[in-house]
Amino acid sequence: MYIIKRYANNPILGPREAVSWESHGAFNGCPVMHKGSVQMLYRALGAPENIDHPSNEMSVIGITTENATGLFSNRHPFITPEKDWEKYGCEDPRVTFFEGQYVTFYTALGGYPYNASNIKIGMALSTDLNTISEKRLITPFNAKAMALFPERIGKKITAILTVHTDEPPAHIALVRCDSLDELSKIEFWEEWYAHLPNHILNPLRNEHDHIEVGAPPIKTEAGWLIIYSYIQNYYGGGKRVFGIEALLLDLRDPGTIIGRTKGPILVPETSYEQYGAVPNIVFPTGALLEGNRLDIYYGAADTVCAKASLHLPDLLDAMIPSRRSTFGVRVRNNPIITPNADHQWESKATFNAGAIDIDGTVHILYRALSQDNVSTIGHATSRNGTTITKRFSEPVYVPRADFELKHGAGNSGCEDPRVTRIGDKLYITYTAFDGVHPWHAAISSISVKDFLACKFDKWTMPQLVTPEPIKDKDLCLMPSKIDGKYMLIHRTDNSGSICADTVETLDFSKNRLERCIELLAPREGMWDTVKVGVAGPPILTSKGWLLIYHGVSHTGSYRLGAALLDAKDPTVVLSRTVDAIFEPLEQYELTGEVGHVVFSCGMVVRKDVLLMYYGAADRVIGVAKFSLKKLLGYLSPTSCKCD
Repeated sequence: MYIIKRYANNPILGPREAVSWESHGAFNGCPVMHKGSVQMLYRALGAPENIDHPSNEMSVIGITTENATGLFSNRHPFITPEKDWEKYGCEDPRVTFFEGQYVTFYTALGGYPYNASNIKIGMALSTDLNTISEKRLITPFNAKAMALFPERIGKKITAILTVHTDEPPAHIALVRCDSLDELSKIEFWEEWYAHLPNHILNPLRNEHDHIEVGAPPIKTEAGWLIIYSYIQNYYGGGKRVFGIEALLLDLRDPGTIIGRTKGPILVPETSYEQYGAVPNIVFPTGALLEGNRLDIYYGAADTVCAKASLHLPDLLDAMIPSRRSTFGVRVRNNPIITPNADHQWESKATFNAGAIDIDGTVHILYRALSQDNVSTIGHATSRNGTTITKRFSEPVYVPRADFELKHGAGNSGCEDPRVTRIGDKLYITYTAFDGVHPWHAAISSISVKDFLACKFDKWTMPQLVTPEPIKDKDLCLMPSKIDGKYMLIHRTDNSGSICADTVETLDFSKNRLERCIELLAPREGMWDTVKVGVAGPPILTSKGWLLIYHGVSHTGSYRLGAALLDAKDPTVVLSRTVDAIFEPLEQYELTGEVGHVVFSCGMVVRKDVLLMYYGAADRVIGVAKFSLKKLLGYLSPTSCKCD
């Protein structure tokens, strides 16, 4: 598991309207160290220059130096169109310091309109990043995004490139040679191309997807790290999603893939990634490693340069199958609660449990489903948190208000309870549904004393929290006030996002929630692409508020992730896991009323152990154990602080 953090001062470089050669864009930057400072080569898009094709925006490759603020200054053109094979533009540089000189591969545009026959790879050599000593056309065929390994492998110069980028299917492939001179010889490439299948690395998950080399390879203790572009649905079959992913290649045999990310590390989420010359693009073109911090440089919306950082050991652990550990450990006696055929009210399903620890006893409040699809709330207790000590024979909370009493033939009742204690009161929040009208978020309360005395008739009459036309779910109440106000976290169906609001009082008889401050949104193309929702109430830790949430994939699978919220202002998200921390694997999680579901409504902490209670396949209840220290370590690695 790992997180990625965008640089606080993104974008780090952008177009300058008054400077003609980069007035339309400054993006796809590739950094390299030079005399102790970071130099960045980047694609600069300027106004049209060609008389014969006045609509053609001209690209050149600029160079700039990182300053003390982490931004870049002293910008000027570095590689400009001079040869016939590049006369219509030089794009997307990848620079590597290799055997005493800087080797830059770039996309050379030799004709207009652009097509596969005139888009090839060029190479520029420099010893000082000030002057170009030599330029060469490299590939005789269509190719892009070539990058050099920073050292010889088995005495061979090795590079990685994308072949047939503009005449699909595109392939990422390796090329090896004895000298850089060979790379500009047609006969060398003819021999190489004749055996193309032997050189291909294939990370594709779907034939409709597209790939392209990103950053020059980074050497790590575990293998060669390749950051690359993965575009879902590029050739049809759905919405295009530009993402950044990673491969790990064997150090001695880079033709062998030994690890990879499960999916995107980064997808377009911020305004500078979603809006620009070409919207919704993140495109990796460079990376730097400083200690355990990996900085990924990328172009955003084909307009600006940005960077994001992650903790390299965490990334490698997630990529290498032998190093992946089961983060959430299921207890041996799972599932701990199953339907009871002797109780009609919970005979069909028992799932989606909230939990609260009171004086050393865990109280589990769970959704119970009858054969006629009415949801009530059952109650069980556990002293050790994993074995049921007592289970009540009757529901402790039942539908009472008109908005949750059955009016149709489908589901109805009180669903997915979450429990919060504030002072001497317990608050239960849940989804209320009458089977006909939109479902709503509701709230009720009871004194801790009455609850422990089993005086369940003392629950207050429930109130709706949001306006009646709004479909609202996944409501929870923060366990302490924020700046003197109550904070509620929920999700409206029109957004699909987790959002929050603060109120002076929990009496909603006159006023309901009117705003929704977004905390977490679905991430296009990732495991939580469709919608997200809070699990149990967040837990206050030394690092901030720990929020567990569920996410739904495009296949309908429910998984769980984690985020860290600021302790003082929980609307500020400090970090969020890239991958899920828990997913359906066991048969009881894969098969049930709704398959492939793990769905939590509550958790408790005992010392360093986080006990998470979850519904499995909308039928039974399980428990998973997490190390709180380990989870917080992933969410707040010191090497990833880019702000």
